Amino acid sequence: MPLDTLLASLFPAGHAVTVADGLISGEGPLTDGRLAVIGIDGDTALGLEGACFLAGCVLDVVRAGGGRPILVLIDSDSQRMSRRDELLGLNEYLAHLAKALLLADAQGHPTIGLLYGHSAAGAFIATALATRVLAALPGAHPSVMDLPSVARVTKLPLETLQDMARSTSVFAPGLDNMVRTGAVQATLDPGKPLGPQIAALIADSPAVDTRDALGRERGGRPLAHDIAAQVVREAQVVRGAQDRVVREAPGA
Repeated sequence: MPLDTLLASLFPAGHAVTVADGLISGEGPLTDGRLAVIGIDGDTALGLEGACFLAGCVLDVVRAGGGRPILVLIDSDSQRMSRRDELLGLNEYLAHLAKALLLADAQGHPTIGLLYGHSAAGAFIATALATRVLAALPGAHPSVMDLPSVARVTKLPLETLQDMARSTSVFAPGLDNMVRTGAVQATLDPGKPLGPQIAALIADSPAVDTRDALGRERGGRPLAHDIAAQVVREAQVVRGAQDRVVREAPGA
């Protein structure tokens, strides 16, 4: 779906969302409030300037307070793979953007991602996967790493990886696999107005991250939920033992 069509469906009464150099920013009306909008359009690669700009937009919303939700629209390439960006610490800029979105969520600003095109690698992780709830439109094509790249890194034949991807969703690209792993919570209906669908996602946003539970229910990540729960239990045991040592120490 082209961005103009998407925005018209989101905001039929009009909006103040603009795009410059592939970066989306602005806001629009949603039910009884305003919705902040950031994102990447046109299969644009995310470089350090773009990551810094988007993080600044998120932090402006946090500074303003009021719990305004943030919608992250994504149709991107991967991170910008230039020697300059890598030498200047692009990984830190991407991490800063992800942490800004996590901070917004922690400060009471619901963060909703919406994939409407392509996205991959660091750009995908620092934007869409850093939101509390991630939705997608049919035809979106996200991937953490495409299979030819996985083949180069692992030295496994591409044909072997393609065969593995048919039964293992965890590293396989594509929207269906992201839904099965729980990374994408819902696929929206482009034939209906998108505003009410986004409002419903915000209203039903879970209080905690439920992606591991969704992955278990959908069969795409059968072990992640139980392993994470075990780590939490063991950490609590260790913390309890440390607290007892402190309480029982001489002079405590």
